[in-house]
Amino acid sequence: MKNQELIGGQHYRHVVRRRLFLLAGLGTALFVSICFDLSLGPASIPLVDVVRALFLPGTVTDQVSVVVRDIRLPVAAMAVVVGAALAIAGAQMQTILNNPLASPFTLGISAAAGFGASLVLAFGITVLPVAAAIMVPVNAFIMAMLAALVIHMLSMRRGANTQTIVLLGIAMVFSFNALLALVQFLASSEGLAAVVFWTMGSLTKATWPKFFVVSAILVIVLPVFIRRAWAMTAMRMGDDKAASFGIRVGRLRLETMLLVSLLAAIPVSFVGTIGFVGLVGPHIARLMIGEDQRFFLPASALAGALLLSASSVASKTLISGAILPIGIVTSLVGIPFFVSLVLTNSKKLW
Repeated sequence: MKNQELIGGQHYRHVVRRRLFLLAGLGTALFVSICFDLSLGPASIPLVDVVRALFLPGTVTDQVSVVVRDIRLPVAAMAVVVGAALAIAGAQMQTILNNPLASPFTLGISAAAGFGASLVLAFGITVLPVAAAIMVPVNAFIMAMLAALVIHMLSMRRGANTQTIVLLGIAMVFSFNALLALVQFLASSEGLAAVVFWTMGSLTKATWPKFFVVSAILVIVLPVFIRRAWAMTAMRMGDDKAASFGIRVGRLRLETMLLVSLLAAIPVSFVGTIGFVGLVGPHIARLMIGEDQRFFLPASALAGALLLSASSVASKTLISGAILPIGIVTSLVGIPFFVSLVLTNSKKLW
């Protein structure tokens, strides 16, 4: 008996060390990607100078320091926090709904945000009277939260289950996409161009205040998810099994849905529609780490941040002299990678 306990303890420690090693690997890859992101642009900067500008700004010229720290760093940092937020939102949606296709994009939250933003960009219509500089993100955020509220209210009807919520989300996607198409049809040529560009997703207008807002949401929401790691892990066993452990499944699902809606709506309201990170990031983490939320949650955040940061790098290199919208790049980079994961690891995904 003691030998079995000893072997079991050694196996557990080995698993923990392996997961920590994988997390460290993701963190290292993310740092390398950030350095490349800071290096690339209209004026290419050597990686050595990028590292010096970050940690030893006095050892580089003022021009390099300004380009790296003041111009490119807000964009690179925004890619990290937005990718992490969307991936965490997708991971928790997939957990509470027990559905591998759940994400802020597939449940209509991103589409609702796009419609809200398009009303301002095309017609100057705002839900709340706010300053012109923040009309677009405020409209996008309110519409996204309204979509989440509608899904929740409909899901509370008798007989509704997790599959119902997913189907409602898909209906919301088609509804808001139809409304967005109507806005594009009625908009002027200038308004149409602005709407199309916003819905493609872009990090080029990232600023430190926007970065701090998204970071603040992560700081607020993450501790809540960390405290509920055990309960969220139990949810993967099914509602009945989780309830047998004393977990209030309905309440946990509602609170998690509201939190992930907030976590998804804020980033989308700032950078536009980026629909693939919240779907792929959690699957990458799940394949590497497993379902234990203590490791799965940080792995999802790192995977999502790495995916969006790498997409930012690709957006600067795919076409010489041009920066592609980040939403296009995430699809170009993510879809083939995700399909390969599904084909080679279909039994491990779910």
